[in-house]
Amino acid sequence: MKGKPKKAKTTKLKQKETSTMKTKLTKIIMSSLAFACALVCFVAVIAPGTSATAQAAADGGRVCSVGMLKGVYLWTFDAYENFNGNFVPVAVMQGLRFNGDGTTFNTFGTVNIGGTIIFDATGGVGTYTVNPDCTGTLSPAPGIAPTFNIYVGPGAKQVWTIQTSPDSLAPGVSRGTATRLPE
Repeated sequence: MKGKPKKAKTTKLKQKETSTMKTKLTKIIMSSLAFACALVCFVAVIAPGTSATAQAAADGGRVCSVGMLKGVYLWTFDAYENFNGNFVPVAVMQGLRFNGDGTTFNTFGTVNIGGTIIFDATGGVGTYTVNPDCTGTLSPAPGIAPTFNIYVGPGAKQVWTIQTSPDSLAPGVSRGTATRLPE
């Protein structure tokens, strides 16, 4: 009879040890998760606050400016315009001269909407910006054409564009690439 209490005592001791080990393991896991979450939050708060110059320097040392875009670029983009609830395909080919000072001039251009040539964009003037992180904006014909967000590639050989506002015709969406032409 004395053996049974000892076995019961041993079983209770093992249950207590198992419970203690589970509690410690849970605390370790929760502490690790809390640390990981704190680290992610820290990075999320710090990254947007990093200056564009520092971000560009971390990305191969490139720091961009308005002056790096200079010369004539062949800009092509595909789009869809919303006409009376129907999205119609749009194709644009345009010569866009960046003057190195935040202004542009359309040296030639054609806009085709749904298979119909709508207008010749020759002679239009516009504006652009370039941030140190190589992003910026483009307004090739303020008040007429849509505006775009841009990204300037290495050596300013290419500029990628995405529409950010509707044009005077109808709301739509477009993306394109401008490639610098040899002088």
